[in-house]
Amino acid sequence: MSHRNLAGISVAGTVLLVALTGCTTDHTAAGRSSPSALSPTPTSAGTTAAADSSPQPPVQVPPELDADETLAGRQNATVGNASIDFDKGRKGDALIVAVRCRGAGTVKVAVQSVHVTFPLECLADQVSTTYNEMGVSGADRGGVVSVEAPSSVHWSMTIGRGEPAQEETPTATTPSS
Repeated sequence: MSHRNLAGISVAGTVLLVALTGCTTDHTAAGRSSPSALSPTPTSAGTTAAADSSPQPPVQVPPELDADETLAGRQNATVGNASIDFDKGRKGDALIVAVRCRGAGTVKVAVQSVHVTFPLECLADQVSTTYNEMGVSGADRGGVVSVEAPSSVHWSMTIGRGEPAQEETPTATTPSS
């Protein structure tokens, strides 16, 4: 199972819990990528840096999902802008958007159905893969992922469904007497 990080964002006064995963290999290196809410004042977003020296699959091969995740949509290697439809999931499913890219530039990804957008910095001479899991209200609905990418960037995408990551709660201990 992949490592999942949780982060909270606020949209119009409502707090949403968004589970995020960012990694530079197929679920083997832990990194972080933070989406921003589609609002007049989006939160700042980060990108994933190379954290593993294992070779990446070529950008022509869309990212793989974990065995317990299901495919909802896929886009083979693309240059420039595109919109990818994805299927409806089961109630409570998280939405996973995994992007693999190569080429200097910033790819902007927007998922209107859950009001989330995030940028990905792609490098000229390196293939990188970033996974984002969104465990928010409405993530089980079908929709469209819109991608804006410069012509210098080649990218592919996999959209999936899975169980939302659970926030780890610290266990309280009491001193023994």
